Parts: sequence; structure tokens; C-alpha cells
Amino acid sequence: MGLAVVRSRALIGMSAPEVMVEVHLSNGLPTFNIVGLPQAEVRESRDRVRAAISHLGFDFPNRHITVNLAPADLPKASGRFDLPIALGILGASDQMPKQALASIEAVGELSLTGDLKPIAGVLAMALHIKMAGQDRLLVIPEGNVVEADFIGGIRRLGARSLLHAKQALTDLSGQQLVSTNSRPDQQALQAIFQYQDIADIRGQRQAKRALEVSAAGFHSLLMIGPPGAGKSMLARRLPGILPELKEPQALESAAILSVAKRFKPEQFGARSFRSPHHSASGIALVGGGTPAKPGEISLAHHGVLFLDELPEFGRQVLEVLREPIESGQVSLSRAARQVEFPARFQLIAAMNPCPCGYLGHPHRVCGCTPDQVIRYRNRISGPLLDRIDLQVAVPPVFEHELIEVAPEKNIQSSAQVRERVNRAANIQDQRQGKPNSALEVAEIEQHCKTDDAGRALLRAAMSRMALSARAYHRILKVARTIADLTGTPRLEMAHIAEAVEYRRALDSGIH
Repeated sequence: MGLAVVRSRALIGMSAPEVMVEVHLSNGLPTFNIVGLPQAEVRESRDRVRAAISHLGFDFPNRHITVNLAPADLPKASGRFDLPIALGILGASDQMPKQALASIEAVGELSLTGDLKPIAGVLAMALHIKMAGQDRLLVIPEGNVVEADFIGGIRRLGARSLLHAKQALTDLSGQQLVSTNSRPDQQALQAIFQYQDIADIRGQRQAKRALEVSAAGFHSLLMIGPPGAGKSMLARRLPGILPELKEPQALESAAILSVAKRFKPEQFGARSFRSPHHSASGIALVGGGTPAKPGEISLAHHGVLFLDELPEFGRQVLEVLREPIESGQVSLSRAARQVEFPARFQLIAAMNPCPCGYLGHPHRVCGCTPDQVIRYRNRISGPLLDRIDLQVAVPPVFEHELIEVAPEKNIQSSAQVRERVNRAANIQDQRQGKPNSALEVAEIEQHCKTDDAGRALLRAAMSRMALSARAYHRILKVARTIADLTGTPRLEMAHIAEAVEYRRALDSGIH
């Protein structure tokens, strides 16, 4: 009889709990059983592991093989357990020393030839090992090495195949492949990644201003305008003017992308931009499946979620956004357990003023009846609209703005706008340690004080526009951001007036 134990890790949402892969060989009829709540992909490991071991010239034990994945009540999914199971079989059958497996953690999917394929969630796994302070060697597929190296200070071995991993763990000559990793050169990686520049957009001064305010306080924004006015162009340039991500935020964002197998090293530290089609389901937005995967709102964590043609999304689909907008996370409840994903995204939405798109257009005639306009706008619920901080009209761009040879006066690049946004973000970070959009009620009372004129304007706006308490607080938060952009410590009437104006676009239409 032989027994070998290899440590590995599962992937449950954003967590990577430790799993003990226990391989036991005994006399009896030749069988290969995997127990410990394995999903279909894990049960299929039997065939991949058997073929890989045989193809590489090792002896596959003609004995009763039992693989236990502990703890037994933790669901195990994906092919990530192929490598630890194969190493355990080699150790239990004395084809490699068991002590070589004592201080390692291994994950990796095997091909039938024994090559290792990249898997999801290696960055999240490396982050858990770093946080636990465990001095273990992380054995991963070579294709995941750059991803794991963003979590500096852990020992790792990037293996091309099962044979490569076995030799590196047992041969002294292979120990040179084991090293304590260091962070990749981020500037070199990002040299090939560029944001789109806001200077490309002609006209739209008011919309650009609203975009700057939105970026400075991480506020949600709704743009209303006819087709071709530049709403999508504006949205796609928002990531280029957002404040720079701090290290913990960049790691959180990268870990989510790693879980979804969407991580790209050259985009580490860059703001995510997600733009799902309006046919997307609620599950596509919030996440789900078995095992649970992050949805679009989590993939946009610390980044931008752009919903173009907002009324074309299903009403029930849009309603799932209400709680994450407030809480910054999404909880997926399943029969066995609850999975949570972070979802602190910046919502940017765009819509036409009416079904045909030309209500209020200076040169095109709108053919929609008032009832059609009302039904179109009613596809977006009042509670969702109430949670959007800014509404801005995006009028059509006229010929002279597009065709003129001379560039616009005082046109500014994304770098110039981002400099102002960064200053405002630094003021918020020093004052309350978070963006203005995340202020709680008590913090609003503390940091959003205004004078008598400002309070009078707020009372008038509340009365005339029938604003809710939530809208009142959001106006104050937007006004606080406008004041931060000018470096003003106290809210003034002009700041309140601009913030109030950003809640009138949908009612006033496009003129």
C-alpha cells in the first residue's frame, strides 16, 4: 500500500480554500476513484491523468487507486486538480520521493500528452498564499507565471509539463527553476496599452464637463442624445481620465479577471471597461453558473460598466443593478453555499430621447407620439434612475464642429483632464479615504455643508422637482465633487446649482 498527500487549492468565487489531495494505492481490482464532492470536470481527471502518466513513460499503477479531495463538503470543479493528482500517484507509487511533495501547492490542467495548460484564478490563489504567510512552493503551469508574479515575494515553479514538474521537484539540477518571484516591469507591459483620448471628440463641452465630474467622484452618469452624437465615444474615453488605481485596487481587479480567465498582464493597473450588449441576461450581468463565475458588473470592479441603449435592456435585467450600485458587491446564493463578488463599478449609460432618437433635434423631425415617448422612458424604473448621479444632454454635433480645419480653442487631452481629476481624488482620499460617491449619510452631513444660499436652492429644487431623499444626498455628493475640482473647502451656491442641473436632462429633453 502507498499513500501520498499533495496540497492544492479550489476556487470558490474570489476565495481559494486549501484542498488536501490524498492518493491511496491498495491491492484489489484495478480501479481509479475520486471522492470528495468532485464536479464533472474533476471526475474526468481520471482519464487525463492516466493518459498523461502513460504517455510520459511512467508506470501507471495497476492497483486500486482512491483519490480523496478534502474537505469533503467543499465543491471541487475544473481541471486544476490534474497536476496534484498525478504528482500524488507518482509519489504513492514511489516514482518520486514523497518528501518532495511535503511543502508544495500544485494546480494545473493536464493534456493527454502531459503538457500543462493555464488555468483560471492563479492570481487569486497566489494572493491567498501571500496573505496566509505560508512558505510553500507554488507549482503552476508555465503559462500562468507572469500572472502569479504580480503577487511578489512567493516561491513559484512554472512547469511546462508533468515531467518538467517532477524533475524540478526531485533533481538538484531542476532546483534552479525554482525562484522567489518579483513583480514584472509594469511600465514595460503597459507601453503597448493606451487609453483613447478625449481630445478626439469635437464639441460636447457640457458632456465633457459631466464626464470630468463623474470621473472625479466616481459618480454614475446617464447621457441622453440622438444617434451619432458621440455618447459611446465619450463613455469609452472615461477610463483614460479616471484616477490611477492604487495597488490594492489593481490587485482586486486583476484577481477577478484572473478568476474569469480574462487577465492580461499589459492591462494590470488599468481601469476595466465592460460594455455588454443589450440582449444580455441578468445572470450575465451579476454572474452565476456552476461553479459561480463573476458577471459583467464584477468584471467592471474599480472600472466602468457602460450600458448603451439603456431602455433596450430588459427591465428585470436592469433591476439587478440596484443593490450592487448601493452596496458595491453582489451575493450569489446557491443550495450549498453563498458566493460573493466585489462589484464597485462606475455605471455609465446612454439612451436616445425617444424611440426614433430625434426628439428635440434641430434638423430632424421626431415621429414619436407622446405616449410612445413615455412608454420608451418608462422602460427604466424610477428607483434605478434615482440611483444615477448625473444626467446630461448630448446634443447633435454640427457641421462646422466636425469639418473645420482649425482645431477647437482650448481643447484638452485626457492627460490634462486626468491631472485635475487626480487632484480632486487626492483631496477626497485625504478627507474621507474614499470617493465622494461612496459617502454615507453621516459623512455627507459632515463634508457637504453649504451656506444659506445653497440651502435655499436645495429647498427650491426639492420642491419643484419632487426629489427623493436619495436624490438630495446624491446632489450634495456631486456638488462636493464639483467643489473639489476647484479646490473649494465649502459648498457654494454655484456648486449646488450645477449638481441640480445634472438631474434635469431627462425631463427637459434635448434642445
